[in-house]
Amino acid sequence: MEEQIKRLTEMLLEKNDQLSYMDARTWVELLWEDFEATRAKAGREYQGKEMTERIVEQWIQHYGPRLHELAQTHPQYKKWFEHKQFFQ
Repeated sequence: MEEQIKRLTEMLLEKNDQLSYMDARTWVELLWEDFEATRAKAGREYQGKEMTERIVEQWIQHYGPRLHELAQTHPQYKKWFEHKQFFQ
């Protein structure tokens, strides 16, 4: 799974130059977890990491350029990026 996460992180960085590597990786991990958790809650059968990778890749293609804006306006995501306050 590490290889998929790294590849998706690099893809997100190509789509969004507002993100640091750590922020992009955090987004990839959040999207990955969100997709798998949502499927599980819906009672859907697990279809493997390949399915999750495809969905996260689609989300990156569609939403990647604006993901940094979500962290500013949605509390459920904002908490994951508050560490930036310590580095500014």
